[in-house]
Amino acid sequence: MKRLKKGLADTKSMLQSILLLLFAAGVPGYGSEQDALWISNNIQALHMPYNVIIDPVFATPTSEEVVSYSRGGNASIWTGHYLAAEAFRYKVTNSPEAIDNLRRALDGIRSLVDVTGSNLLARCVVPTDSPYAQAIISEEAGHGIFTGTLGDSSYYWIGNTVRDEYAGIFFGLGVAYDAVEDADVRSDVREITTRLLDFLLQNNWAVVMPDGQISTVFWARPDQQLSFLQVGRRVNPSRFESTYRSYRFWYASSVIVPISYDLLDDHNSYFKFNLNTITLYNLIRLEDSSYYRWLYMNAYNVMRRTTDDHRNAHFNMIDRGLKGPDSIRDAETLALLEDWLRRPRRDDWVDWRGDARYPACGEDRACNAIPVVDRVRTDFLWQRSPFLLYGGGQGNIEGAGIDYILPYWMARYYGLL
Repeated sequence: MKRLKKGLADTKSMLQSILLLLFAAGVPGYGSEQDALWISNNIQALHMPYNVIIDPVFATPTSEEVVSYSRGGNASIWTGHYLAAEAFRYKVTNSPEAIDNLRRALDGIRSLVDVTGSNLLARCVVPTDSPYAQAIISEEAGHGIFTGTLGDSSYYWIGNTVRDEYAGIFFGLGVAYDAVEDADVRSDVREITTRLLDFLLQNNWAVVMPDGQISTVFWARPDQQLSFLQVGRRVNPSRFESTYRSYRFWYASSVIVPISYDLLDDHNSYFKFNLNTITLYNLIRLEDSSYYRWLYMNAYNVMRRTTDDHRNAHFNMIDRGLKGPDSIRDAETLALLEDWLRRPRRDDWVDWRGDARYPACGEDRACNAIPVVDRVRTDFLWQRSPFLLYGGGQGNIEGAGIDYILPYWMARYYGLL
């Protein structure tokens, strides 16, 4: 029996390795650069009207007429992810379009910092004279709407900035600095990173709005504090090296604590796993001490044991970046990217409750991860629980597609494609 099981396991591993090689060899439809380039062009055309990522609202599910914009409250986190995607793209292609797109994203991120007047990060910026301004600020009014200026123009900006937004921005800044060896880009990254960190340190890791309200704090997140400082010392060592080393001495052993707490529920607030994954990516890959890297990797591995069977291409690529090749995981990643291309781009409603293919283990939880093609339509697929049985919208909001191009260009960067 043991020999039989071993033989089956060896056969499975061999087949998966063959599949990986076929995918990597360029089987049509798998890992399409044409698809990735089309998505980037579409982002530039439709998803960055103010140089930050927001999603167009069409007149009807089948219309091409943009009547408004939505999801402005998360513009900063996805602009950070988009910055990372274009940085990986530039590193592997040296494309002038990629660096132009990257610079536009950096301009957008700078505007999120400039508009507040205090180095606080805004969620989103919208020109006050934009035809879409009223719809955007009405949707996001619960976060608090403020006004500021950029150059000679007046802007609304969305407040109540939370840790998610900072995590996305620092993820993108850290990747861009290392992937793009351009003096101007690195200078921009250094400036923005320094301003953001100065604000957080001056306010004792509390995010203070202009009206004095605290929207969030990082006090119980040594992982995020260390990761942001890790990026800071990478781009501006004279300013942040000693601060990072001091924080590392006192807090590195505590990184695992919030990570472990988040693992108590692997379904609700699933976005926490994306935040943890992108935070640990920069923290680990930039660490120069084997001892502290071991501490950080231990926390990462604890989390990864929960998410490794969630069929998540984004998490898989972070894992490859930190650990190197794995034939089974990497074959799965390429298949997941292909499956993503078969998903609708707009947020049509899906509801699998009562469907025999997806047995329920809760009111809104499937017992097993739902195939990528059938998962809920959303802004960034990999931050949503793979067990969600229903969700979506009215089919008239288009996702940006960063959830494809980020793992795709990472796959190119790390030699998977």
